[in-house]
Amino acid sequence: MSDAANTGTTPPPGPTGATVAPQAPEGETTSWLRRALVAGSVVALGIWVSLPTLAIILALVFMIFMHELGHYLTAKAAGMKVTEFFLGFGPRLWSFRRGETEYGIKAIPAGAYVRIIGMSNLEEVDPADEGRTYRQKSYWRRMSVAVAGSTMHFLMAIALFFTVVSVIGSPDPTSSRWTVAAITQNSAADTAGLQVGDRIVSVDGKRFDTFAAMSGYLRDNPGEDVTLTVERQGRQLELRTTLGSTNNDGASVGFLGVGPEFPNVRVGPLTGLVESVQATGETMWLSVKALGSFFSPEGLSGYVETLTGGSPTLAPGEVEGQDRVVSVVGAVQLASQSPDIAAGLYFLFAINIFLGVFNLVPLLPFDGGHVAIATYERIRSRKGRRHFADVSKLMPVTYAVVALLAFVFVSSLYLDIVDPISLQ
Repeated sequence: MSDAANTGTTPPPGPTGATVAPQAPEGETTSWLRRALVAGSVVALGIWVSLPTLAIILALVFMIFMHELGHYLTAKAAGMKVTEFFLGFGPRLWSFRRGETEYGIKAIPAGAYVRIIGMSNLEEVDPADEGRTYRQKSYWRRMSVAVAGSTMHFLMAIALFFTVVSVIGSPDPTSSRWTVAAITQNSAADTAGLQVGDRIVSVDGKRFDTFAAMSGYLRDNPGEDVTLTVERQGRQLELRTTLGSTNNDGASVGFLGVGPEFPNVRVGPLTGLVESVQATGETMWLSVKALGSFFSPEGLSGYVETLTGGSPTLAPGEVEGQDRVVSVVGAVQLASQSPDIAAGLYFLFAINIFLGVFNLVPLLPFDGGHVAIATYERIRSRKGRRHFADVSKLMPVTYAVVALLAFVFVSSLYLDIVDPISLQ
């Protein structure tokens, strides 16, 4: 970062040193027409999309709200002046004022923001409010505000993971109490008359502790006749069938054609909390590596090839179309395909962590950019004299970052509309 021209204890009120007149207060609320528009949009959305999709949209809105709430609460606690707290951008649809802060909703649902005065020495501020600016607060106060949004995401991720493992429970693939959850059409299971909800007790008189063990036995006997002992609604019955010789992937193995549903198991609160923190830390590291991979020359090149209709080279184990960046629309599409509540919560867990990590990228306009500037200023400050970074010298990089983000946002939205990803 560049050195600041001013290294005293108080930066100039703005780039020209001019005094800024306070803005005129706005009314308590916007018009009733705009309120009706907001209400009508919510009702229309609820009618147009499915219930799972609506739930995911509301969850994403809540996540954005909590991110900004983190900034808001820590700024207020630090004595900073917060003038706006809005969901969305663009024209105001609905708002109200409480004290010195205006709260509301704007027309473009592309995020949210909290406006704290004096985020840099480029912003002109009324001299009477200079002591309440972000730039005049201590390093730790500024750090607390800058990282609060991502901290909220990480806390929500821990809560979501804990909810799955300790409240709802997660499937136990080692259980012998699994049941049939899906049957492949025209498969050996379909021919035998197996039904969803059946429990296969044994095959040819052999009992297996796990679904994997039974599957291994079946795979070793392609084309063989087998007898299935099945428990259905408290009764046992025997079904006979001939295994297929290939599975859905074309491999030459014995194929019955059933998908399992495993019983859920829950762990204790303390174990659940430890597992939640561990899972959050591990997923944070995976998100860092994914971001580095995407924004590398190879990653961006592959993304451009995908965008232009090419076929980028895939790493072993990757599936074409499944490794690209997705927009908010794509995230909603994928999350709404979750087979159950637990899977949906796991998806939101991953989204929260990715957003938290992404916002800590050490470049403006991300929160991580403010962390980097505050840390740089702390290092350069000497003998009680505060150093202020010259943020104007960072503007070219900031504009480049914003342009790249705009490109990725628009292009990923285009891909998710014309070529949506499916988990099916």
